[in-house]
Amino acid sequence: QVQLVESGGGLVQPGGSLRLSCAASGSNFRIASMAWYRQNPGKEREFLERELVAFITSGGTTNYAESVKGRFTISRDDARNTVYLQMNSLKPEDTAVYYCRFASGPTNYWGQGTQVTVSS
Repeated sequence: QVQLVESGGGLVQPGGSLRLSCAASGSNFRIASMAWYRQNPGKEREFLERELVAFITSGGTTNYAESVKGRFTISRDDARNTVYLQMNSLKPEDTAVYYCRFASGPTNYWGQGTQVTVSS
């Protein structure tokens, strides 16, 4: 069993920055791929409604949604079992609940989500 705890969300003005963290309990973090998703407010909690924002493999390969390329950076610290999402130049359309996902083979776990609101 893996538990994921996200933190770092909040209210920020357009153009500002936030760094999200996702700490994982349990073992096998080093071999897992980690990802950040987001879901717009007001939508049902349907997995299909979640947008993949960024992911990072166990080997450090990263990929990003086109909408965040050049603004967001995903990174991981295997010693701390933590994955980060540095978000710069935030826009109102980045407002969403951000979820962390752990994937290792057929095993998937999700965090509880952290709210990010970009507004003046």
